[in-house]
This record gives sequence, structure tokens and C-alpha cells, in this order.
Amino acid sequence: MAIRIIRKNEDPVLREVSIPVQNINKNVHKLLDDMADTMYDADGVGLAAPQIGILKRVVIIDIGDGIIELINPEVIDASGEMPGPEGCLSFPGLTGEVCRSEFVKVKALDRNGEEFTVEGTGLLARALQHEIDHLNGVVFLDIAENIYENKR
Repeated sequence: MAIRIIRKNEDPVLREVSIPVQNINKNVHKLLDDMADTMYDADGVGLAAPQIGILKRVVIIDIGDGIIELINPEVIDASGEMPGPEGCLSFPGLTGEVCRSEFVKVKALDRNGEEFTVEGTGLLARALQHEIDHLNGVVFLDIAENIYENKR
């Protein structure tokens, strides 16, 4: 396992559309492990593979309840509206108001290739939508209002 470099700001890879994972193998397992190490090292709650320069449809999330690994995630249901502040490891120091669905249901594959679904509200719903957007070349700044710099 290793900590990877998080791509930042105007890195063109953040605007690319990721390709589906065709074969879940030891390389994908290593990618998941490295992404977790990278996310935890950066004090994040989610990370998408494009954020470390890998254009694969792979996401990890941990909002404090344990890690969720998603391969080829797809939102299959969404409802409600939830405006709120949002930031991103690829845009350090920036926050914006983003309106997301209050509830989402996502289907994906786990590291063993088994299909599963995860349902989320609140922070989990926000994280799922944020990270899946990364897989489509969309960053939170594209949909945020009232963007401001954090003063630390």
C-alpha cells in the first residue's frame, strides 16, 4: 500500500471521463488499498481514482462508519434536495454551496466482483454523488454556488 499524489486544481485528468473496470484483479485491489491510504492521509471522506491520475471507475468513501469500496458505481435512485457546503481534496482551501439529492441509491461491484447496493442520506449521499461526479469529469466547482476560500 502507498500514498499517491492527489491531482489538484486545473490538472486535466480531473476533467476526463473514467472507463469502467473490466477485470477486477490484484491491480484493482492495490488501487483500492492505495486510495484508502491516500484518503486517510489527506483527512478526506472520499476519493475517486481520477484524483490520483487513474481513469478507472473506482471510488472509496469513509464518513466514519468504515470504508465503502465501489467499482463501477452507478446512481440508480435519487430523491429530495439537500443544499450544503462542500469541499474537495483536489481543490484544497475552497468550499462552495452545492445542492445534492438528499437520498441516493447506488449499485456497484465490491473488490470480489459481487454486485451490491448502498443507500445513503446526509453526508453519505453527498459523498457518493461527489465521488461519482469525479468519474464523469465533473468537479464540485462546476455546480457550486458561493465559492469561497477557507481561512486556516
